[in-house]
Amino acid sequence: MSFEDIDLQWFAAEDEGRTEEPSDLKLEKARKEGRVAKSQEVNGAFVFLFSVLTLLLLAKWLLKNFEEILVFFFTRSAQGNAVSGTSAVVFFNYFTKMVLPIAFVALVAGVAGNIIQNRGWMFSLKPITPNFKKILPHFGEYFKKTIFSRQGAFNIAKSLAKVAVLVLAAFTIIRSNMGELLFIVHQNGNILGAFGKIASIAFKLLFTAAIFFFVISIPDYVIQRKEFIDSLKMTKQEQKEEYKEMEGDPEVKGRIKQAQRQLLASNIPRAVAESDVVITNPTHYAVALKYDAAETDAPMVNAKGEDFMAQRIKEIARENDVPIVENRPLARGLYADVELGAIIPDMYFKAISIVYSHLKKFEKRSS
Repeated sequence: MSFEDIDLQWFAAEDEGRTEEPSDLKLEKARKEGRVAKSQEVNGAFVFLFSVLTLLLLAKWLLKNFEEILVFFFTRSAQGNAVSGTSAVVFFNYFTKMVLPIAFVALVAGVAGNIIQNRGWMFSLKPITPNFKKILPHFGEYFKKTIFSRQGAFNIAKSLAKVAVLVLAAFTIIRSNMGELLFIVHQNGNILGAFGKIASIAFKLLFTAAIFFFVISIPDYVIQRKEFIDSLKMTKQEQKEEYKEMEGDPEVKGRIKQAQRQLLASNIPRAVAESDVVITNPTHYAVALKYDAAETDAPMVNAKGEDFMAQRIKEIARENDVPIVENRPLARGLYADVELGAIIPDMYFKAISIVYSHLKKFEKRSS
């Protein structure tokens, strides 16, 4: 495997001369391949937090089922048949009933975390497609990326912060409830009360950890997104090649032309006022033409419309002293065959040249 075959995401963008921000086309291509800015901390925080909240909401129901299964097995143990096929079925039913709600919420939370980070639903098999180019033989560069780098340092600091916060939270919560825990020791026979108190302390610890993981996932996502954008940065040469590729893409050309037509259509009053002449049907069609020898080789359609819009174009033309020429076949043909902002085709040159020659004669007479 040559150095050029190695996935560039292992290295810093600047090391490869990639200093330019990624284009929208490259970002969209990466998205189609399943490559988006993603933080595993966000997914883990969502799953952990919503699982803990579900556990809190179902606590009484879970305790009731736990009590029922204990009564069932203690009763059967007194009868000498605690271990049997029926007992296994009962245990499996209770276990499934108690675990499934939490598992379902955890699954939904994990999917929701991915959708939020992906900014919508996304399906791609590319991330799980085997890619042997990502097998990196240069371990020095790998360790430089994963350990001796900004991201590596942040991951180490993040792990240490997790451990420190969990230890501190556990110490603080247990210490603040130490009196009640010691009191439980002297409560002979009150098993449910002791179990409830311990469960309450455990939930406080779980909820504190869940909130902390959720908070720390936010800066982690910001950093992961920055690293992702850096991995997609482009060289100046790549930008030029992409631009040339886009220029030759019929779909891109179509979108550009559509945007140009929408821009012209939204500015019809100004376009008509700047036109040389308006060719009209006169009732149903109106086409405004403009010719600038410095910009185009032939007149272009500056504005066009039918029915109400045609009448509006003629009104604007009168208000701005733009000549209106009635020519029914020419107006219909230009409206049907020439897009807004396009140069007139060769088949209309003769007719348009006659119109412009009459305009010049009219201007000479007027002067």
